[in-house]
Amino acid sequence: MSKICVVGTTSWGTTIAIMLARHGLEVSLLARTEEEVSQLRSKGSNKRIVGNAVFPASLSLTASADEAVSSSDVIVMAVPSQTMRQNIKLVKPYLNAHKLIVSAAKGLEIGSNKRMSQVISDEIAQTYHKNICVLSGPNLFREILDGLPAAAVVAAQSESTALKAQKVFSGPNLAVYTNHDIIGVELGGTLKNIIALGAGMIDGLSYGDNAKAAFITRGLTEMAAFSVALGANPLTMSGLAGMGDLVATCSSSLSRNHHVGLELSNGKKLDEILASMAGVAEGVTTTVAVWDQAQKLMLEMPITEKIHTIICENAPVRSVIPEILGTSCRHELTGRRWKLFRRKPR
Repeated sequence: MSKICVVGTTSWGTTIAIMLARHGLEVSLLARTEEEVSQLRSKGSNKRIVGNAVFPASLSLTASADEAVSSSDVIVMAVPSQTMRQNIKLVKPYLNAHKLIVSAAKGLEIGSNKRMSQVISDEIAQTYHKNICVLSGPNLFREILDGLPAAAVVAAQSESTALKAQKVFSGPNLAVYTNHDIIGVELGGTLKNIIALGAGMIDGLSYGDNAKAAFITRGLTEMAAFSVALGANPLTMSGLAGMGDLVATCSSSLSRNHHVGLELSNGKKLDEILASMAGVAEGVTTTVAVWDQAQKLMLEMPITEKIHTIICENAPVRSVIPEILGTSCRHELTGRRWKLFRRKPR
């Protein structure tokens, strides 16, 4: 039976640790400090992050990377995207060729614009790269904790690696599918957060379901264009990591990114919104990184560009969102440097 180390006491990291422990696996949850470990142990849960969900008996807490990683077969990196690099540096001395490394983060690193699996690859020995896989899908943490049915997808370069991860994460209420498109699976889970910010704004402006459906659909097309430009399979965007995660994140009140968009439409300042939240809204930093990468690729990204003006330039939501919904119309699969559609010569 596999022993699991989950790195990160984030809402998703804590949820994964609890879920796997409920499956009967031995799980170590790696916290940042001994003080944090002491607090979590005394409470028996991580109430600030995940409410009253109790730690199962097979879940242990530690601040020692050596203790948590050395004895584990599977290392789950469930940390915010902007801290992934420092966290993989923390655990890499205790890795070996037999340990599975799972990225459960959804974002791009600002500056390098790299996906999380690329950040991990940068920091660990090349011989371990084959063990890297990514977990994504429509997995709102509160519903997972409540035991509601859900599905996820795990992607890896090799089928054997994906199957190992599938076996670890599959459970009574979580169906886990496999995929070989690491780029597409990672970018689907990343890009949908930008669209969720806009969906929250549309709901805040009470524009209705027609407008929201149109926005989500156009957002999915933009996600596909960006992903394909970086080497992904466009069909991945129609799967769990693309359309599945997009629908959940844009529609649910449990979505942090949707919440940020909603609050922005109500006139609140971004810093104020983020300071009031227990978890991280990855869409904010993702917007910055994706916008920057799109500029370098000279790739047309109309939704991302508009959300960027709101996030980074304080443009008014009530002016920008109507511009997104009312942009000039053409063939819906065309855009500058898009590779989704090419007109046949007459």
